[in-house]
Amino acid sequence: MGWLTDRRRRHILENPFPNAWRTYLEGNVAAYAWLSLGEQQRLRELAQVFIAEKHWEGCGGLELTDEIRVTIAGTACLMLLGRDHDLFVRVVSILVYPSGFIERAPAFRRYTAREPVQDETPVFGLSMTRGPIILSWDEVLSGSRDPTDGRNLVFHEFAHKIDETNGVADGTPLFDDNAERIRWGRAFNDAFLADKQRARRDMTGFLGDYALKNEAEYFAVATEMFFERPREMQQALPGVYAVMRDFYRIDFAVNFAVRALEN
Repeated sequence: MGWLTDRRRRHILENPFPNAWRTYLEGNVAAYAWLSLGEQQRLRELAQVFIAEKHWEGCGGLELTDEIRVTIAGTACLMLLGRDHDLFVRVVSILVYPSGFIERAPAFRRYTAREPVQDETPVFGLSMTRGPIILSWDEVLSGSRDPTDGRNLVFHEFAHKIDETNGVADGTPLFDDNAERIRWGRAFNDAFLADKQRARRDMTGFLGDYALKNEAEYFAVATEMFFERPREMQQALPGVYAVMRDFYRIDFAVNFAVRALEN
């Protein structure tokens, strides 16, 4: 992070975090209550900078409000508690629809997991390569208010942007250390192939069938589980959990799950 960016962010944080925004975090981002006071302060600062730095747009007749921005930013920034905003360097614009929307295929046919994209496909969220993140507000809200169901649209779509940091969405984000990249690849490759074998025997792995579409979706679904069902993931996929813990630099199996029992 350059000194100009650091200076700009410090200037953003000179403004106090609005009380109404804190209310939105407390009411809509259930995991906020599980954080320590220091972590809550850290999350508020991350969210405040995130809201200021990104371009926001309401779509499909949705009036974009502070509640929507704070809920999305607060949920996404849970992924940054051990890191910083530069993990979302690929996120420039966030478009929000009131509910599900239609993805229209481009003039040329795109292929995903060897399947052609239909002309019109109903979806709840998209992460466009080198483009915006698109979210449906009702899915965002239900996911952020239930922090343990293993389904969170914000975690999923923002994970795709993290995946892109190495230039391509292939299930492996950018690593400064080559040894860490190799460990990541081995852990995810072993787990992915094992789950493929289970699927051939009509068995469902911990991450579910959707994760098996491709490596990018496997990472995105794994991120949802890492933040929402960490203790179960640690037991089911210990190798994957370990490399994700080192990448996100936080141990949610201890940090969140234990506090959930205390509350």
